[in-house]
Amino acid sequence: MYCVKKITDSLLWTGADDRRIVCFEGVYPVPDGMSYNSYLMNDEKTVLFDTADKAVTEQFLENVRYGLNGRALDYIIVHHVEPDHTASLAAVKRIYPDAKIVCTAKAAEMLARFYPEAATSVMTVAENDTLETGSHTLRFVTAPMVHWPEVMVTYDETDKILFSADAFGSFGALNGTLFSDEVCFKRDFLPEGRRYYCNIVGKYGLQVGMLLKKVSALEIKMICPLHGHVWREKIDKLLEKYSLWSSYTPEDKSVMIAYASVYGNTEKAAEVVAEILRSKGADVKLYDVSVKTNDVIVAEAFRCSHLIFAAPTYNGGVFVRMEEALREIAAHGLKNRVCAFIQNGSWAAVSAKKMQEILSECKDMTFIENVLTLKSALADDQYPEAEAFADAVLATM
Repeated sequence: MYCVKKITDSLLWTGADDRRIVCFEGVYPVPDGMSYNSYLMNDEKTVLFDTADKAVTEQFLENVRYGLNGRALDYIIVHHVEPDHTASLAAVKRIYPDAKIVCTAKAAEMLARFYPEAATSVMTVAENDTLETGSHTLRFVTAPMVHWPEVMVTYDETDKILFSADAFGSFGALNGTLFSDEVCFKRDFLPEGRRYYCNIVGKYGLQVGMLLKKVSALEIKMICPLHGHVWREKIDKLLEKYSLWSSYTPEDKSVMIAYASVYGNTEKAAEVVAEILRSKGADVKLYDVSVKTNDVIVAEAFRCSHLIFAAPTYNGGVFVRMEEALREIAAHGLKNRVCAFIQNGSWAAVSAKKMQEILSECKDMTFIENVLTLKSALADDQYPEAEAFADAVLATM
């Protein structure tokens, strides 16, 4: 049974949800599932914008057949070769062998390696090339490294729609909705949009900024990403978020405290500091890195202006889970944050120094000199030290 949604008189959503997926890309937990978006344009020529992941191929093909209603498929536009958007390409080509694939030259090379039997009848396009489909003019805009080198986006000059590839996407299944204004996006989906951006695209802020500059010159009435909801309202708010994320500008003036604790003593110190900060007006969130996955820690590090990391010294270094979290933050290229450290060591506390060394790989980070040190546990007479530590953080806010 088909399951499509009308976007405009000539455009259908032909994607599908996968609620059985556990980890997207085998890394990122997606407890609310994942959507794989594909779009079908019926004009004088028919155009399929991307295919779908193999997990939803059957549903996707039913949707395309219904949308075409017996017509031939003329074009398949491939914005991004990653298999969650192209794994159904061979199946589509078997049904519609005369369909021409439209993509960048780099994408054509990749398709020939991924799907040699399907990468036939390929038309490569470059920056600002256009395709006339009848009443629609499609303009192609390259977006290299957002987040693969072959990526492009498409702008429908007629209906002012941006088909944005992986940009402006989100984790989470659509669950019968399609448009961002059909849900409480800020409450229910913004955290997943942020987590998606920071972990999937976050390292490539410079390239995202270049794409934003290109699209800022376009009149955009709708954004159709490859994951998540379609945007037809408050597009300026979405672009504003991407401008912050891509420039590594803190989204909120707030404090993330990420801690690792073997026996609870480092956790208690983190809680004491959090209580002091909150009592003095700061917004604070605490995360146990042994419980929260690194993708959440990365996303919160992008959101918050101030980061406090608390960890015991472990084998002469940093506790394993904290080291993993810090290296994930560094790998995603975070910049422009204020960082402070709480360290624990029963005989030789060096975790603060080691944590700072890892984050020193990031650019434009400010490290607060005041380090709160525990010897096994925070002693009662150390409360003034904890308060001084908190005040040092507050002084930079």
